[in-house]
Amino acid sequence: MEQVKILTIRLGLSVCALAGLFLIWMLFAGLKPIELDEPVLVTIERGATLNVATESLENSSVIHDAWSFKLLARVFGLGSEIKAGKYQFEDGITGFQVLQKIHRGYFAKNRIRIQEGWTFTDLREALDQHDAILHTSSGWTNKRILNELNISYGHPEGLFFPDTYIFSGGTSDLRIMRIAHEKMTQVLEEEWRMRHADIRLKDPYEGLVLASIIEKETYLVKEKSLIAGVFLNRLETRMRLQADPTVIYGMGDNFDGDIRYKDLKDDNPYNTYTRHGLPPSPIALPSLSSIRAAMRPQETNFLYFVAKGDGTHQFSDNLKDHNRAVRKYQR
Repeated sequence: MEQVKILTIRLGLSVCALAGLFLIWMLFAGLKPIELDEPVLVTIERGATLNVATESLENSSVIHDAWSFKLLARVFGLGSEIKAGKYQFEDGITGFQVLQKIHRGYFAKNRIRIQEGWTFTDLREALDQHDAILHTSSGWTNKRILNELNISYGHPEGLFFPDTYIFSGGTSDLRIMRIAHEKMTQVLEEEWRMRHADIRLKDPYEGLVLASIIEKETYLVKEKSLIAGVFLNRLETRMRLQADPTVIYGMGDNFDGDIRYKDLKDDNPYNTYTRHGLPPSPIALPSLSSIRAAMRPQETNFLYFVAKGDGTHQFSDNLKDHNRAVRKYQR
């Protein structure tokens, strides 16, 4: 009996020793810093299993022992739920930290800058070219995108606020468009509440249309409210806006960098040389300063302006002075 007791004790001590060694190995494998020469981005696709995720991490040199990594994940119960997304790993990260990232979804943060002055085509191209975005709407028609986003307008132009948007890898293009549209709606509502009481605009959408024209006419914030005043004076007196950017927009792919006399006579809904009033939709994404100028224009008697070639404009309140300015600056 004494011998059996001794063997039992020895067996127990051996098991404890093995368990201790295993624990030490686990701690070593899990807490050892991983050496990386530079930050590494790894994309884990939707539906990826632990094996697939481990293979991606190993191929990117984030981990060097796939078997140990998978064992760590299973022992600590972190391998059953792998979050898809784009992850960034930096020098000194440990195996445990890698596991936590992919289990909890600590995605790398990405950003996209939606530029003022862009068309909706420009926006879609930027989203399609961003490698961290899930391209859900690629190949969709504009109408289908509007329906998916529950946007009631018939044209998507101008409906998305230009700004820098930060997102996690794997975020869909529709999600980013939805956020940008919601922000544009909020900005329009706020600026409409602050509009001048006697402004000649029916609703915030008309303000958006006018703001998009202002955006394409000038980048100078100090001139935007004055240009808004000119356009609103023209609307008030039933003059045509005669805004070159609307003509360019109406020409679409036919615009080659120059506007010719025949282009000014080619009637279409966006040709403000042939039609009165505002065009049927915005022509670009306007900035906050352009929206604010459209809603709060500067009071002026000016009816004309012409580019001076240095980014500024010469303003006139009569056709004679305007023609003189055209001859001076457009020779």
